[in-house]
Amino acid sequence: MTGMLRLGSCPDSWGVWYADDPRQTPWRRFLDELAEAGYRTLELGPYGYLPTDPARLADELAARGLTCAGGTVAGAGGPHQNLPEVLAATRRVAELTVAAGGRDVVFVPVPGYRDDATGGYLAARELGYGQWRTLAANTDTLGRMLAEEYGVALRFHPHADYQVENQQQVERFLEMTDPRFVSLCLDVGHLAYRGADVLGLIRDYPERVGYVHLKQMDPGLAARAAAEDLAFGQAVAMGVSVAAPAGVPEIPPVLSALSALGRDLYVVVEQDMYPVGFDIPLPIARRTYSYLTSLGEFA
Repeated sequence: MTGMLRLGSCPDSWGVWYADDPRQTPWRRFLDELAEAGYRTLELGPYGYLPTDPARLADELAARGLTCAGGTVAGAGGPHQNLPEVLAATRRVAELTVAAGGRDVVFVPVPGYRDDATGGYLAARELGYGQWRTLAANTDTLGRMLAEEYGVALRFHPHADYQVENQQQVERFLEMTDPRFVSLCLDVGHLAYRGADVLGLIRDYPERVGYVHLKQMDPGLAARAAAEDLAFGQAVAMGVSVAAPAGVPEIPPVLSALSALGRDLYVVVEQDMYPVGFDIPLPIARRTYSYLTSLGEFA
């Protein structure tokens, strides 16, 4: 049984982490270069980076032959806290995602327990029992709201420096949340960064893999970041996120396992490069697109 994997990319691969930052690639340039690199599908990235007027966004995408895979909720923190703010941010993204033709909402729980720039700790590495219960209940609430009110799916993104980042935590999260309303954005790079068994997660939780971020990490730099207790943002600035096929996890086995799920999945390239010079992303995007499409796994 084989599935249909749909390849896309996102603003993160052009050095975009925030809605507005002068060190980031301007949004028009991002869209132009995304299409120039060969991609026809994108994730929208942080709300406010691309136009939020639905008609204008639709026009900009159509002018470049682009379609929307999904929207991105980021910057609202984890669902175990500030639920009203998280709900409001998620609704904004859902409305724009639906208008753009997307079917998935990726929830990225940042900021997490560390400051990306300074490395300072903002919270404990581990959630307490009550916090886990709140996280699960609130994530279920988000997923139900998205499904029932907007007809889109919640894809929760395990993230380095958030309390759902390693194998044990991801498994606990899946066991505590409702599979009808919550599945993963399987970011294979973040999981590899924290030593998780990516292929094992795909094998053991096949129905909970709803969306994929495809990235690789330099294992040497990841080990250094762990040894020196660096924040993920600090490791990214050192170059820990690398272009395929230079890092881990290995891409061909991951794509084969995803294809064998027999489902239609978006696989979105996401190479963390914040901050980065404006002339750097396009050549990398071209090479990455050429390499991935040469593997023969994409529709």
